[in-house]
Amino acid sequence: MTEDYSVRISKDHLVFSVAHFITLDSKTCESLHGHGYRVSAEIFGPLGKNHYVVDFILLRDTLKTIVDELDHHVLLPSKSNSIRLSQQSDEITVLFKERRWVFPKSDCLVLPIESTTTECLARYVADSLFERLEGKVRAAIKGIEVEVDECYGQSAICRISL
Repeated sequence: MTEDYSVRISKDHLVFSVAHFITLDSKTCESLHGHGYRVSAEIFGPLGKNHYVVDFILLRDTLKTIVDELDHHVLLPSKSNSIRLSQQSDEITVLFKERRWVFPKSDCLVLPIESTTTECLARYVADSLFERLEGKVRAAIKGIEVEVDECYGQSAICRISL
């Protein structure tokens, strides 16, 4: 007999609101718009010496820190093949073909992702969560699943097996 364990956290305060746009192909780009995202996460692993996979409070607080960092920004992808970013001292210029946006730098968050799709945001949160869990907790993790819900009934899930 094999035992598998996981813990899942999904709280009403694990939310972030942002503005973004995505390129649908190399010729089409959405208009700037916003979403109120909700995040949940599941950690897979063995029971530790305290008989749990990971402390709920540690998981909740770490996830809350990540979503708070994302909240109330214009999200921009640094690894896009079709969107170009230019950072000046106090602003960021974004180019897509003939379109041009200029944002205050303090309102933007440039993420190391290819696009600001819900799928890429789920991967970003999962990667960030794993990086921030330290020591024995991180070493014992067998997998992470992060779900990012962009509106009721529409969500993306990133599963990382370790």
